[in-house]
Amino acid sequence: MDSPRDPVQARRPRCQLLAFLALAAACSKSPSNVPEGAAPAEWRPFEGSWTAAGTRRTLRLGQERRVSVVDLTGSVLLAGQRGLGVGFRAEVIGLSDSVSGFFGRCVWTDERGDQVFSELKGEFVSSGNRIVGTFVGGTGRWAGMTGKYEFQWQYVIENEDGVVSGRATGLKGRARLASLASAPSTGGPGR
Repeated sequence: MDSPRDPVQARRPRCQLLAFLALAAACSKSPSNVPEGAAPAEWRPFEGSWTAAGTRRTLRLGQERRVSVVDLTGSVLLAGQRGLGVGFRAEVIGLSDSVSGFFGRCVWTDERGDQVFSELKGEFVSSGNRIVGTFVGGTGRWAGMTGKYEFQWQYVIENEDGVVSGRATGLKGRARLASLASAPSTGGPGR
């Protein structure tokens, strides 16, 4: 003989099925303004470290003014909750003027060969002076990247032959990716 069913227990399988269907439908939809497989663009804060070494050629304009061209290569390691990646090879070429400040161009290359481009501006490059970077795009998964970062430069080695090495202290910023979809690698340098 069958026992009478509890009305709450009888509705439970239907409610579970409806909840599962609603969840499946919500997960399968993507907003119309976002490319398939991508999340909406959002700001991604980060902090990190940057070390670099290379050369500096200096031209003295009288007693008070110095102009230097720097060519540096190094590594950038980033951390953050929704980070941009772990590490990049970094290359910088810039002009530093003790009167008008610093401006330069920078390329960060990730492990896949995709690149991030930025413009650097700030005070004359000297230990403790502030530099601001503005992301101006990239290749592959970094195409269309925007944002800013800042740091203070600290020389570790400076010699008369123009050999320099140093590090960025207080490196922090935020970036917005144009698309979070996986983009094919562009096959950067050496690929």
